[in-house]
Amino acid sequence: QVQLVESGGGLVQAGGSLRLSCAASGRTASTYAMGWFRQAPGKEREFVAGLNWRGSSISYADSAKGRFTISRDNAKNTVYLQMNSLKPEDTAVYYCAADLSIARVTTTPARPESWGQGTQVTVSS
Repeated sequence: QVQLVESGGGLVQAGGSLRLSCAASGRTASTYAMGWFRQAPGKEREFVAGLNWRGSSISYADSAKGRFTISRDNAKNTVYLQMNSLKPEDTAVYYCAADLSIARVTTTPARPESWGQGTQVTVSS
């Protein structure tokens, strides 16, 4: 099992950008599919973006397409989520997820092997 630590959240104005990072630890971390999810108050945790261990298969939620970009650096065991043109409705706690199966990090509800602790993203109008 891998351990995940997110960073990069914060407060940003609408239209701004943030880049989230998720550092994975574990000898086989680079072989895991990784995904980003978010959960707003009172709402279900939802899929945002995910990719396989090679980064050759990428999936986005409709809400993220054209604005968010997921990528990974296996040499650093880190996955990124670049978020541009942020909207107030993007406000949520963002969670990183890891699993050997890409299906488990690209669907809602998700059942990945590992979750990070989450990082808060707040977009002001």
